Amino acid sequence: MDHRHSTADSSVFNWYRDAAARGNPYAQFNLALLYKKGQGVRRDEERAFVWMRLAALQGLAFAQNHVGAMYYNGRGTPCRDAEAAFWFRCAAEQGEASAQQNLGQMYRKGRGVPRCEETALAWFSRAAEQGVASAQALAGEAYLLGLGTRRSEPLALAWLRKAALQGDAGAQLNLGLMHRRGQGVPASDAAALAWFRQAAAQGHPAAQRQVGVAYAEGRGVAPDQRRAYCWLARAAAQDDVDAQFNLGVLLANGFGVDRDEPEAFIWYRRAAESGHALAQYNLGAMYAQGRGVEADPARALEWYCQAAEQGVANAQFNAAVMYANGQGVERDDARAVAWYQAAAEQGDASALNNLGVMYANGQGVARSDADALACYRRAAEQGHALAQYNLGGMYNAGRGVARDPVLAFMWISLSAASGNASAAALREQMLALLTPAQVAKAQAMAALFQPDAAGRADRTAAGA
Repeated sequence: MDHRHSTADSSVFNWYRDAAARGNPYAQFNLALLYKKGQGVRRDEERAFVWMRLAALQGLAFAQNHVGAMYYNGRGTPCRDAEAAFWFRCAAEQGEASAQQNLGQMYRKGRGVPRCEETALAWFSRAAEQGVASAQALAGEAYLLGLGTRRSEPLALAWLRKAALQGDAGAQLNLGLMHRRGQGVPASDAAALAWFRQAAAQGHPAAQRQVGVAYAEGRGVAPDQRRAYCWLARAAAQDDVDAQFNLGVLLANGFGVDRDEPEAFIWYRRAAESGHALAQYNLGAMYAQGRGVEADPARALEWYCQAAEQGVANAQFNAAVMYANGQGVERDDARAVAWYQAAAEQGDASALNNLGVMYANGQGVARSDADALACYRRAAEQGHALAQYNLGGMYNAGRGVARDPVLAFMWISLSAASGNASAAALREQMLALLTPAQVAKAQAMAALFQPDAAGRADRTAAGA
């Protein structure tokens, strides 16, 4: 590293050093800055801290703010949050806007002071009123999310707009989101995109992702998958996890670019390793199906379980199937039941059906026809064809419920209408055993049937 300095830099340094030694606080402050930046002298943060603290002790507000920041970041001195908060407060109470914002952040994070959103907002507001764009953005965010105050979309808009017009990228992003959602303003994808573009042009990764999503979905602009890919790639390169996931989706499906599953795998893995639940699920599916990577059931299960623990119902279902079938792991019916139950609690129709099978057969759980019937019914009412077939079988055999050939025929008929071949065959057999009146009644009930949900496709294997 080149430590040479110009004669002018050395002269400035000498002047500040001499004046600082005589106790001039402004010279002490400027001398500290020279040591921090390495101008006219070798960079030395410890010496910078010494001189900055001397200026701060003489009441120089901007020196006090710098000392607070040095304590906060552990630059030139050990990191001490309480000391940082003390010095930020000294400067803030003198009206130093940057210190007011910094003190607000300390209260928001609970560093060096008790966490308090109300006090944080009070300090953000004082800095915002002095025109500090970043403080205005923080105040707007507080009103938008109800942090330390009641939610107020008009106040959120007012502060965010002030900050956005000063070029604050975070405010521009939030303002765009408000326009997209219609919060305090008429919903407008075009207006949202205009703000996203401004923040994206400054390199804000989340805004770049939003621009990419707008092009991908045609929100406020004509759909353009190639441009979507370019913007998502910019955000993904800055470690925006959602962008990495979206980029994986584009590459896996060939949207706007040539389909490239190995590259999709790379982006899914980066997002998955950062904790993105859907990326973890998709990564598991790629390992399960051998897409973009060599098939590896054990790794598939590992990623499914990580996504499952974050509440992804499809991942919970697939993990259950793999434990039930011993794919990539030793068969474990109890764990299969646990994951089926987790997905079933979210209303997953396939999980409810398979859980019903486990209850009916006493696999991993005590055998219970009543519980099997309840699971089949919940799934069948969502339009799940296999559950309808199983529920019809329970009514036909009188398992867990009084035998009812009419209800049995109704559920079997609904399953057959959804394309279940076994149900279609059983329906023909049942027709010969029912009276015309029973058939007519069952058909009338079937005609009135409306699924509670959109009806999820039957899934019986991992990786679906």
